[in-house]
Amino acid sequence: MDKQAGIDIGGISFKWDLEKGEFLFEQQDAVLFWVSSAMKSFFDTIEEVSGVEASNLVFEATGFRQGIVVGEYFQNMKNVSVTEAVGLITNTYSSAGWGLAKVENLNIEEKTFTAKFKNSWEYKINKAQEKSVGGKYMPAHYAGIFSGLLNENMWYEVVKDQIQGDEFTEVKYFPSTITVNHNIGQLARKTEMDEILHLEAVVEDKVRDLTELVQELSSPIIPVLDGIVVVPLIGKYDEDRSEALLEKTLTNLPSHKAKYVVLDLTGLNENISQHTASFIEKIGSASTLIGVTTILVGISPQLSIIITQSNVQLSNFDCFQTLQHGIHYALAQMGRRII
Repeated sequence: MDKQAGIDIGGISFKWDLEKGEFLFEQQDAVLFWVSSAMKSFFDTIEEVSGVEASNLVFEATGFRQGIVVGEYFQNMKNVSVTEAVGLITNTYSSAGWGLAKVENLNIEEKTFTAKFKNSWEYKINKAQEKSVGGKYMPAHYAGIFSGLLNENMWYEVVKDQIQGDEFTEVKYFPSTITVNHNIGQLARKTEMDEILHLEAVVEDKVRDLTELVQELSSPIIPVLDGIVVVPLIGKYDEDRSEALLEKTLTNLPSHKAKYVVLDLTGLNENISQHTASFIEKIGSASTLIGVTTILVGISPQLSIIITQSNVQLSNFDCFQTLQHGIHYALAQMGRRII
């Protein structure tokens, strides 16, 4: 077997040196991969690691930037017009297995043209991946090529897609302010916003859970003896917390077969508002309406001052200094006592 070999096809040079493990394409180091197996695995892995949206942008940005290099190379070639460069590029790419590419309706003055791609390596990979939409590498690559050739930032619009059943992929090109850097920045901001929204949702869920837990623990209904329940009021009560406790108390008193509810005010916040005082009157009156007698215990000097300065009437309820006194009173009213 020959250790070195070379061949020219259509004016394109291919050379191999098996002793060095080298493959040269137009005197440049190159590498060969099986498209629908090895390259498919390569693309699949990138999508698995980065996600489909990010990987599409990676292929688009890479294609564009590699195209810039190619376009600037041919733009710097002396005595080679843009039209001639296009012919050289499409012929070279075809010989390298990039599929068939045709550039039509090239208007150098307006810097517009249409490109048609058929059976490109990207199409073959996308087909093996069972994609429903073609990739962005090839369209962006030619945008990069002509950005370099025409000294104008070019962008594209795909109007036909071979992967969707068209005979070829047709792409229109035009000058644009759209850049890969702009697209990368947009994706970064979108990703950041998605993460922020996700974190906000997680925080809201946790706050909701904690709020429910606090409500459950901070205002429990405690059955202490038959017919007697204690409801300790703890902390500060705003409108939402007051309504929640009122509903909870009235809903659960019948299930405990309560005759007396002892509201223990010992744990109320020192900065007691008139709203809190009104709430005490409201829960006591509502309990009376369902046949449960309310007893108040643990009224602090601060609360007593607020009560006397407000229009809140607690004189309808029996009041005691300590919880023990209140429970003994309720038992006595039922003809019972603790021995």
